[in-house]
Amino acid sequence: MFVMYDKNENLKPIKIWLENKEMIEDTCLEQANNLSKLPFLYKWVALMPDTHTGKGMPIGGVIATEQVIIPNAVGVDIGCGMSFIQSDLDVELLKSTKTGNGTLIQAIIGDILRNIPVGFSHQKDKQPSKVLDNAMANLDTYQIKELLPEIEEGYYQLGTLGGGNHFIEIQEDEDGKMCIMLHSGSRHFGYKICNHFHKVARNLNNKWHSSVPDNYRLAFLPVDTDEGKAYINWMNLALDFAYENRDHMMNNILKIVSHWVKKHLNITPEFTMPINCHHNYAAIENHYDKNVWVHRKGAIRARKGELGIIPGAMGSYSYIVKGTGNAESFMSCSHGAGRQMSRKKAMENFTIQDVMVDLKEQDVVIGKRSKKDIAEESRFAYKDIDVVINNELDLITPIKKMKTIGVVKG
Repeated sequence: MFVMYDKNENLKPIKIWLENKEMIEDTCLEQANNLSKLPFLYKWVALMPDTHTGKGMPIGGVIATEQVIIPNAVGVDIGCGMSFIQSDLDVELLKSTKTGNGTLIQAIIGDILRNIPVGFSHQKDKQPSKVLDNAMANLDTYQIKELLPEIEEGYYQLGTLGGGNHFIEIQEDEDGKMCIMLHSGSRHFGYKICNHFHKVARNLNNKWHSSVPDNYRLAFLPVDTDEGKAYINWMNLALDFAYENRDHMMNNILKIVSHWVKKHLNITPEFTMPINCHHNYAAIENHYDKNVWVHRKGAIRARKGELGIIPGAMGSYSYIVKGTGNAESFMSCSHGAGRQMSRKKAMENFTIQDVMVDLKEQDVVIGKRSKKDIAEESRFAYKDIDVVINNELDLITPIKKMKTIGVVKG
């Protein structure tokens, strides 16, 4: 970790969990500088080793604020995060057992793709949701006309993956056992909430003649205002929905895996070590003896002993980690490998064939309806996950490493 601080440029320091600033894009550093000038910033800006340019705030960024909350410092995919579960199944059996749908791993990936809506697809029928039922029973808490339809629409988005870098992976751990990992968030729900409240914040900041320039894209809401309270209510609803969305998908995946394994191996698999964590959110936490609003945008909480998930790129490795509770990062760590190429640049540098050949050479089964945008997710468009992990060993302790053997993408 190194520190950037110029008293003529920054109000507060920027702490970066990398070796040097040459490892960071200029636009990412510019956004970090903007954050460091915020009048309500607490202590410093923390950038995780997977950091890269985002909207307003870098992905892989962590800040704490006093008495305000910033919609764009949470982002449009509120509650985006990871879910994981361990099994006692031998991966070799999944690869060697033949079915009428190819190998067992091919059959499982195909069945997941058929039964979990991906991309822009929604559920055909309303899904049971305790989170949304509770919201419907307490509509007085959510009186924003433009957003209310999203609650009803959420019943059809629950248990869906989405597109972009969201995925479902079947993985092999270092003991040859199968693990399941998925990456998804609050779907369109969080997108609408962020955009609505960023617009509200911009209008209010202009009205107040805020000292935060509009081009920073960091419009804020004081938490004691009606608008700030409304954002927190809607953000927390999106967080709960995202958590439930991942649980819903994971339960369906476990049923699919269990069905195929029982049918072809006559084994009832056991699943242990469930983890479900957000990496796009804000929460009131106590740091250095003060209650502050910690914003994690592409970062997970890593309190001492807390389990977390840090995925690599498609066809790469992923880690389960245990937090060290490092105060300097506001008890946070990276959320993944982090992009080193934009989606556009990846499409320019890699072809569909490049990615498909690479996956085949690694013996990775891919489930994807359309391959036209698969180059966006080439593992070479991302940073090396091992380099990321090695740069944050003061924040986490790796306890498990897994390799992709099958992946479903939107």
